[in-house]
Amino acid sequence: MLVQQILNAKSDARVVTIAPGTLVADAARILAERRIGGLIVSRDGEVVEGILSERDIVRSLAVRGATCLTETIDEMMTRNPVCTTPSESSDRVLSQMTDGRFRHMPVVEGGKLVGIVTIGDVVSSRLTELSMEKDALQGMIMGH
Repeated sequence: MLVQQILNAKSDARVVTIAPGTLVADAARILAERRIGGLIVSRDGEVVEGILSERDIVRSLAVRGATCLTETIDEMMTRNPVCTTPSESSDRVLSQMTDGRFRHMPVVEGGKLVGIVTIGDVVSSRLTELSMEKDALQGMIMGH
């Protein structure tokens, strides 16, 4: 399955972006309100400058305490995150996420942000694919 197919299957394909210089507390509030685990950092909503995950915030809280909430996301975000394209295979994306130990990947085409896939999106698409393969094999075995 291709990343584009995963994006097409998502119920909400909009990507939530946040500008550099945003306070960590504001980013945390957006994550909680939207019930998402990561934000793409972008000045214009097109060029990916970084990514901020809930894990980044939790790690910073553990190390520096609540004072990090009054700082900006700039030092906390992952700069130049690993990105994928709509034509990439879901298996490749899953491998990159597993190897890199991250759960969110921006999807970029022609240098512009077109979506985001999560590890949950990729695993779900793979399970659907495996189920369809199983049904097809059962059909062949049963003579249908």
